[in-house]
Amino acid sequence: MKFTAALFILTFVLLGLSWSKDRQKTQKALKIAWKSFNNLLPTMLGIIGLMGFALTILPPEVIKTAFGDQSILGLILISLVGSVTLMPAFVAFPLAGSLLKAGAGVTAVACFITTLMMVGIITAPMEMKYFGRAFTVSRNILGFGFAIVIGLLMGVLV
Repeated sequence: MKFTAALFILTFVLLGLSWSKDRQKTQKALKIAWKSFNNLLPTMLGIIGLMGFALTILPPEVIKTAFGDQSILGLILISLVGSVTLMPAFVAFPLAGSLLKAGAGVTAVACFITTLMMVGIITAPMEMKYFGRAFTVSRNILGFGFAIVIGLLMGVLV
């Protein structure tokens, strides 16, 4: 809580310094930030709402059975979901905490978070445009494989 308060205070101090140095640039930056926030907000609320709803209606036993450390199918399923989901980290990590509290295994949650960050099925067409098909496919396949390995290691270490 203190760290968060310190970050807010630091942000407002730096914003004040920026404002005093160049009001027009600061205003322009704030408008850009506000526009980005408004574009991101509906998606974020939808994801949070959907996951909250799912965690509410699914009993912990179902989550534990489907995504527990003993479920290979659940591990693959949650990794595939992470591969095709486009979600920023600041939403993914609280969601991961909720999954853990609901009974999901560390391995499955680690695979979900890692595939979420390392694999980009949704962004693949844009990536192919800039880096080529072979690179994009190779990166995503390697990312998926390494995500599974990282998840398994997390399950053993934690």
